[in-house]
Amino acid sequence: MKPSSETEFNLKPDTAKGSGSKFRFTRQTGRVWAVPGPVKSYAFPDQAKTYFQNSGFLFQFEREYENLMDSIFYLGPLREYPKRQYPWAGSRPMDVGRRGEQVIDAILAAKSQKEKQNLKHGGRYYPFDAIIAYWLKKLGLIYEFTVKEIAKGSNLYETKVRRTSFSPETSIMDVAFGVSQVLPVLVLLHYVPEGSTVLLEQPEIHLHPAVQSGLADVIIHAATYRKIQVIVESHSEHLLRRLQRRVAEGTIDADDMELYFCDYPKSKSTIEPLNLNIFGEIENWPQNFFGNDFGEIAAIRKAALDKKTVG
Repeated sequence: MKPSSETEFNLKPDTAKGSGSKFRFTRQTGRVWAVPGPVKSYAFPDQAKTYFQNSGFLFQFEREYENLMDSIFYLGPLREYPKRQYPWAGSRPMDVGRRGEQVIDAILAAKSQKEKQNLKHGGRYYPFDAIIAYWLKKLGLIYEFTVKEIAKGSNLYETKVRRTSFSPETSIMDVAFGVSQVLPVLVLLHYVPEGSTVLLEQPEIHLHPAVQSGLADVIIHAATYRKIQVIVESHSEHLLRRLQRRVAEGTIDADDMELYFCDYPKSKSTIEPLNLNIFGEIENWPQNFFGNDFGEIAAIRKAALDKKTVG
C-alpha cells in the first residue's frame, strides 16, 4: 500500500522481480475512486475492501497485526520500591506494569484463579506463586516467598520472605533490594500468555553477578517451555556469558538466539548483528565491548610483579 499523495493510497501487490507473486487486485466496476489513507496509521480503510473484488484478505492482516501488538509486554529498567502493604480489589491486570507496580496484583490474580504451570514438559504442575518462589530460591536470593492477606477480608496483602531456612519470616522491604527488582521480571515471564513477546530493559539492575547469570537461565526456560519471545536490552556481561555457555552446552540452539551490539559512532546510532556460532563464540566481537579484559589482567599482573620486584 503506497502513498500517491498525503491522503490517497495506491493498492498494489508486490511485483518485484523474484517475488513470485502473480496476484493482481481487481477493481469493482464503476467510477474509479481514489483509496483514502490508512486508519489509525496501520488499518486499511473500508474503501480498500469495497473498491476491489478480491481484497477481503487485507482485513485479516489488520487482525493479525492487532493480535501481535496485543501480545507484546514491556518492563522498564526503573521499577517500583517494595511496600509493606499492597491493596488488591480482585482485578486481574494485563501485565505487571511498566515499572512493575502491578506485580503483586498479578501474583494474587493468578493465585485466585488457581493457575498452575510446570517447569518441564510432562512435569508436575505447581501453583503460580510456587513457580515464582522456585526461581527466587534457584537464583539464590531467598529461601521462601509468600504473599498473604494481612487480615481476612482486609484486601491488604504483604509479601513475606525468608532469607535462609534458619531465618525468621520478614517483609520483602527488609531484604536485599534486588529481590523486589527481579520479582517483576520473573512474574512477567510466567504471567503473560504463551506465545507472547516480552521486552525487558536492563533486567539485571541491582543484581549481583551470580544472579545476573542465573537470570539468563530463567529467560531461556521461559522462551523454551512457554514459547515466549524475549527481547532483552542489557549491559550485563554475566548474562551474556551465560547465554553463550548454554549455546555451547546445547541447552539452546545458536539459531534460536539473535545478538546485536548498539553503538553511537559519529553522532549516529547503529546496530550491528553479532555472529554467534554453535560453540557459543561471538565471531565478530566488537572492540572493547566489555572493556579490555586482557589489558586489565595484564596490568594487574605487571603491577603485582613490580611490587614483588621492589620488595
